[in-house]
Amino acid sequence: MKSAVFASLLAAASAFAPASQKASSSALKAFEDELGAQPPLGFFDPLGLVASGDQEKFDRLRYVEIKHGRICMLGVVGYLVQEAGYRLGGNIDLAGTKFSDIPNGFAALAAIPAGGLCQLLFFIGLLETTIMKDVTGTNEFVGDFRNMNPEGGLDYGWDSFDEETKLEKRAIELNNGRAAQMGLLALMVHEQLGVSLLPN
Repeated sequence: MKSAVFASLLAAASAFAPASQKASSSALKAFEDELGAQPPLGFFDPLGLVASGDQEKFDRLRYVEIKHGRICMLGVVGYLVQEAGYRLGGNIDLAGTKFSDIPNGFAALAAIPAGGLCQLLFFIGLLETTIMKDVTGTNEFVGDFRNMNPEGGLDYGWDSFDEETKLEKRAIELNNGRAAQMGLLALMVHEQLGVSLLPN
């Protein structure tokens, strides 16, 4: 497990290594006004992933960034809530294993019964294939999963915001997702190092 953590740290550190090929100035200009290109770095692509200026590839990478950011925001909260000792009441399986018997973090993977892991994987697959994508083809931007039908529906008040407020809220979500990705990695590393995640 420590080798997996080391590999994660190495991969994260490689993001700061100089890219072997410099992104062309035209590619930088193509994305310098995109959401997320914020001071002090501006548009930051050290590995040259979108050096070609391909908008479709950029949109795909932005979709993945938003999705992973949302997952990590939930993950950080879940990690800290469990570390604080809060658990669901009741049993996780018919054999009488309680939710409170399941340890935190990586140890939970070995402690959750096989049927429970299968249910988790099935649920994640269901979300991926039916809900967490643009089902209707009417999204306003990459990562818009409201899936509104033409007759209206639940939009959580998004349509009441002006364009500037919408852009600001999207930037906040993107930055919080980026921070959560780093935060979740730090929580996992601290757990493997045996450092307390919460102050005593």
